[in-house]
Amino acid sequence: MKYYHSKKISGTTIESIRPKVEEALKAEGFGVLTEIDIQATMKKKLDKDYLPHVILGACNPVYADKVLSIEPTISTMLPCNVTLRQLETGEIEVAIIDPLAAMGAVGNSALEVHAKEVNDKLIKVLANI
Repeated sequence: MKYYHSKKISGTTIESIRPKVEEALKAEGFGVLTEIDIQATMKKKLDKDYLPHVILGACNPVYADKVLSIEPTISTMLPCNVTLRQLETGEIEVAIIDPLAAMGAVGNSALEVHAKEVNDKLIKVLANI
């Protein structure tokens, strides 16, 4: 089962594509709450070299409220992760979690309609960058 959607972009860097990603997220009602710099963290903690790789924790508060109202412990699966990762080819891969796959593991069918709506919004994000 595929648990994410992605798009590869040539001729750019994480630093230059990130504002476009955040703008596309904002257009769909998401804000970035958290950031993890995988490259810096792995170097600091393990002295291991990684290509540039950033995780953005994106949240759409309207949908977060809807799913938390149905399943309070769903907070363990929030926010929606969006990754920007430089590939060996030099391309940047923007990958976004598939909420349908993630929420499907919970086994609460009441979440499905919201997961589908969030999934549709995140697919629009990819299409708009």
